[in-house]
Amino acid sequence: MLDLDVRMILLWTLSLGFQKCAAQVCGRPPLENRIVGGIDAQDGMWPWQVDIQTFPDGHVCGGSLISQEWVLSAAHCFPDPFDVSTYILYMGRYQLNGFNQFEVSSRVSQVIVPSGYSDPQQGQDMALVQLATPVTWSDRIQPVCLPDAGTLFPSGMECYVTGWGHIEDGGIGTLQQVEVPIIGQDSCQEMYQVQPTETVDILSDMICAGFQEGGKDSCQGDSGGPLVCPMVNGTWVQAGVVSFGLGCAQANRPGVYAKVSAFTDFIKATVPEAQLYGQAPIRWANDMLVLANAFASLLVVLLLR
Repeated sequence: MLDLDVRMILLWTLSLGFQKCAAQVCGRPPLENRIVGGIDAQDGMWPWQVDIQTFPDGHVCGGSLISQEWVLSAAHCFPDPFDVSTYILYMGRYQLNGFNQFEVSSRVSQVIVPSGYSDPQQGQDMALVQLATPVTWSDRIQPVCLPDAGTLFPSGMECYVTGWGHIEDGGIGTLQQVEVPIIGQDSCQEMYQVQPTETVDILSDMICAGFQEGGKDSCQGDSGGPLVCPMVNGTWVQAGVVSFGLGCAQANRPGVYAKVSAFTDFIKATVPEAQLYGQAPIRWANDMLVLANAFASLLVVLLLR
């Protein structure tokens, strides 16, 4: 018969192992308070936000964590995806130029873009960035949920864009958020035809968000960052990746984003662990955790006899 102390250590080890079996739940920030209608984001509200920098230029783009070693961003943020030597990514960051107690950084291992990409206005503006050093989940470092191919983001749905774009020179550079409604593809195309000084086709792998009158929008430096929308159960799902626009916040020039649901197969082929909203991985993880806890309880009974 095992000594009582040995049995208790064994039980503690088994319990710890079962806890680590549970997959990280995406799109649910542990620190879920925000300033409604504000400009500065609440610290910890958007824990998937990534700051993409190059040396020596500094901040160039945003991104979003979709797993412990992969970040979703825009292809145009990586003009030469085969040369990643100057890139460094920051996770858990809140102040662009200030002190960030909870941030971690990583070099880039590789960047994968769709084979047909050439220019943001031609579509395919999506990039998968592999971290050289995987992150550890914490309250301020979490993955965002991704939509499957059938997830709908209807016209008028209120969503948020986050990033450090267009920061004042010399400022601390607090992470910014702006609330913008989804604009249907046909309506977006019509807006871009109002002043046809430059031809823009809103393709099937694009999604628009903003206001016809302008005033609120993503801007330079926000590229690659997430457009996220709250689903009915409170889970945040990434609808788009900041891609392009004509100017910033101008009338009839809403922001155009790479539509994440159009790239589901591309993402899953490279990052199978990425979590799709409403699909099996989250439910499977919860079911397995229930079974593991039941098994641990049974072990308690058997070992303490």
